[in-house]
Amino acid sequence: MSNTKENNRRANGTIPRRTLLRGVGVGLALPLLNAMVPATARAQASGVPRRMFGICNNLGVLPGEFFPADAGRDYTPSPYLKILQDHRKDFTVFSGVSHPNVDGGHPSDISFLTAAPHPASSSFRNTISLDQYIGERIGNQTRFPSLTLAVNTGGRSLSWTGNGVAIPPEQSAASVFRQMFIQGSPKEVEAKIAELDTGRSILDAVSDQVRDLERHVGTDDRTRLDQYFTSVRELENRLQASKGWESKPKPVVKVPEPQDPANPAQYMAKVAAMYSLVRLAFETDSTRAVTLMLDSVATPVVEITGATISDGYHNLSHHGKSEAKLAQLRIIDSWHMRLLADLFKGLKGTREGGEALMDRAMVLYGSNLGDANAHSTTNMPTLLAGGGFRHVGHLAFDRGQNYPLPNLFVSMLQRMGIETDKFASSTGTMSGLEMTKA
Repeated sequence: MSNTKENNRRANGTIPRRTLLRGVGVGLALPLLNAMVPATARAQASGVPRRMFGICNNLGVLPGEFFPADAGRDYTPSPYLKILQDHRKDFTVFSGVSHPNVDGGHPSDISFLTAAPHPASSSFRNTISLDQYIGERIGNQTRFPSLTLAVNTGGRSLSWTGNGVAIPPEQSAASVFRQMFIQGSPKEVEAKIAELDTGRSILDAVSDQVRDLERHVGTDDRTRLDQYFTSVRELENRLQASKGWESKPKPVVKVPEPQDPANPAQYMAKVAAMYSLVRLAFETDSTRAVTLMLDSVATPVVEITGATISDGYHNLSHHGKSEAKLAQLRIIDSWHMRLLADLFKGLKGTREGGEALMDRAMVLYGSNLGDANAHSTTNMPTLLAGGGFRHVGHLAFDRGQNYPLPNLFVSMLQRMGIETDKFASSTGTMSGLEMTKA
């Protein structure tokens, strides 16, 4: 940061877009600052960076609590969508959509972003997923072409190559955090991880450079940097705190002990950590395509503060209309919506080039199952937020003869700046959903 070339650039009032704050074993990427705009004029002229975050909860949500009863911008929010009410203008909810010929119940989660038909058949071979399609075309513009993440999976992935090979998901937010921000020789990395384990921040290693940088940028950029560094520290604290669960007694439950040795109570904490991680990845433009498989099938019991969950997540999904099970599912589903609301709030509160990061990051949230109790793969609960679309409230299609969800993928690809009019079994772009002009 202090070499002659860097000083000359600062003297001219610009900072290179790819500037890193470097310390021993640490390379901390910076968010987009106003002082970087002249250095990125060419990139900005061809369009702002756009990102895609695809999330699949493979047990879905209770349909009656999720889907609104009426359509359009003025729809009456369902119980779950009331939790997202502060962000109502920032997303579109879809009903009556599914992937044509994708059946098979639980196995259909691997087709959530591919739309490859008949995933439960013995001859099934998957096709390329939406994120990898994006990564193949623009992945060279970022440090990571894509990120494949998961919570509580036994290796199940949303990301698939063009040859139908699954990309193993990363299930540790701490590990991805280290990949993003910790580098150097094996000895340096080991030493830095040891420091993090004692509660130190990676920001301590670059504190002198932080102060030097803040002296050379304007007020808006200093505010932006403070916001970013606060996010880094918050995620570090979240990851550090989550380790404490490993030493706490496990709850007594009437289900078999899971194969995963991690405490089942960590489920929501893991989801929250992954959401924070993705926001940082987008904020630093480390990648522009991320997937997250939330494997609720493999999550036995979820601990919710102030509530009693007494049965495994999968067992609860087969509620058979038992009010006792439905009540517990409503609590779990509501927490999913709360975490999603927190993600939206964080993306909206993060500025990039004068815009909210939410306007540049499309978040696709949904499930391969329309009704987990019946293993139905039609009428998939689907929500698209942010990303530079004119959101229209509730787009309601025929719940008996579903509209092809892959059409939404085509619209998303075009919003990413990728020229295509076809993806999987699509028949065009998503009807009723338009892009903003910017």
